Amino acid sequence: MLSLTYSYRIYPDAAQEARILTWMESCRKVYNYALRERKDWISSRKCAVNACSIRSEYIIPADTPYPDYYKQQNALTPIKKDNPELQDVQSQVLQDALKRLDKAFKFMMERGFGFPRFKKFGQYRSFVFPQFKSNPVTGFQIKLPKIGAVPINLHRPIPDGFVVKQVRVINKASGWYAQLVLQSDVSVPDILPNSSSIGIDVGLEKFLAASNGLLVERPRFFNSLQSELRWLQRKLKNKTKGSANYRKVQHKIRRLYERIYDTRKQFHINTAHALCNGVGMVFAEDVNLKATSRGMLAKHCLDEPVRCGGSPRCSTWRAAWGSFLEILSWVCWKRRVYFAKVNPNGTSQTCPQCGNHTGKKKLFERVHVCDECGYTTDRDVAAAMVVEQRGLAAAGLAVKLPVEVTLTPGISV
Repeated sequence: MLSLTYSYRIYPDAAQEARILTWMESCRKVYNYALRERKDWISSRKCAVNACSIRSEYIIPADTPYPDYYKQQNALTPIKKDNPELQDVQSQVLQDALKRLDKAFKFMMERGFGFPRFKKFGQYRSFVFPQFKSNPVTGFQIKLPKIGAVPINLHRPIPDGFVVKQVRVINKASGWYAQLVLQSDVSVPDILPNSSSIGIDVGLEKFLAASNGLLVERPRFFNSLQSELRWLQRKLKNKTKGSANYRKVQHKIRRLYERIYDTRKQFHINTAHALCNGVGMVFAEDVNLKATSRGMLAKHCLDEPVRCGGSPRCSTWRAAWGSFLEILSWVCWKRRVYFAKVNPNGTSQTCPQCGNHTGKKKLFERVHVCDECGYTTDRDVAAAMVVEQRGLAAAGLAVKLPVEVTLTPGISV
């Protein structure tokens, strides 16, 4: 089974837009109510058995089961009978709001932090129609249950053999969008290692260094957007919170952030396609993004623009390594290029020519010099060459570096 997600711009009329916004507000209330129910149940189990809190205590009977997704979903039916506002919303749309909350709790359990928070007014900006009996796209319209036919801009056709399984309606600063989840009952064979290869090393001074000597500069097209962002944020600070002018400036800020995101994503896509030209294998470091997002250079590594205070050294550009590696893996799969991640430990401390361990380098040391063989090159290029060699070794196409081979007594390398 192959799944694709295509995003299209839609143009609902005034009545349809008002109904969609009402649905989103109803989903937000259901989400917050279900979150409060779970939070109260958890809080009632926090105190010790033989003692109670001095300030307050949640009293819920001990035999009350945990309100999981299925219990909250079954409770929707009697609640909708007494609430006409919820009756207007398509039933599966409300169930998806509960499913979204359940995913948030499961994600919290996996990573150990990040308790789900209540959504304020306007923060719930999408909902999902999880299934369709027939194709909702007819001509240049998409037929949504209880909303009707909405004009859609099919800037690229739906591939033959694919059917629409889900539709997500999203409210962005630039307008309304529909994300179509397309599925086809085909099996795609795995990509095998083949032909030439390339290794890449992501960084902050240079966005990317390749094993063939290619150095991709960090883009500087955000400098003009940075000044505009600071100006809008100062303008927002002087407005009365909640007023019409406050919401207008807030919308402009959202639109600017979306523009920054789109520009960065387009740069990532173009770079990924350039790396796939003429090669059959691409290897990258399996970077621990969770660790880098908490260190000294956290704000330069995350996938969001920076809110800076006007320093000349500050930039609204962030490297967004995680986003780029995801896009690179997708582009490699689409272009039938083998993609794999390798162990990143010691890539900048190993000589790609002789395998000698050159020791830990400081951040300002940008040149790789091997004391053993005298090989000299850019530090990031040397690391990319080591990444390529490790990737080839993992794919079974080359031997490991001499320093990484466990020597057997009596055998010389």
